Amino acid sequence: MQIILKQDVDNLGYKNDVVNVRDGYARNFLIPRGAAVVASESNLKMVKENMKQQAHKAEKVLAEAKALAEQIQGTTVDVPAKVGDSGKIFGSINTVVLAEALKKAGYNVERKTLHILDDSIKTTGTYKATAQLHKEVKIEFNFNVVAE
Repeated sequence: MQIILKQDVDNLGYKNDVVNVRDGYARNFLIPRGAAVVASESNLKMVKENMKQQAHKAEKVLAEAKALAEQIQGTTVDVPAKVGDSGKIFGSINTVVLAEALKKAGYNVERKTLHILDDSIKTTGTYKATAQLHKEVKIEFNFNVVAE
């Protein structure tokens, strides 16, 4: 079944993409949740018209995402954490803490776009993370976990 996505769906596509999925997945999951609509002629025309209107805005957003990616790519962000005597962190570092550290460093990145490449961070050191700033802009950057 051919559908039009109304929002970004992981491992499927982005908003306004026309994709083919199985009938059951579309009718039982995507359409009832408001994530997609059936790709009828009228819906396709509406999407094409909306895409024309949003093309200029999309170029501006892409340029901003690329500029932010260039700024973040060259820097290493320090993430403060409470550390015990043995060097272990109390708790762990997650995307919420990383997003706050990026915000303090002057980079406005949503936590939902961040992904830490290491499973669990329990000690101080340098680690890697990725940020999906735009559907075409994905960067990998380093961050240091330091004691407070």
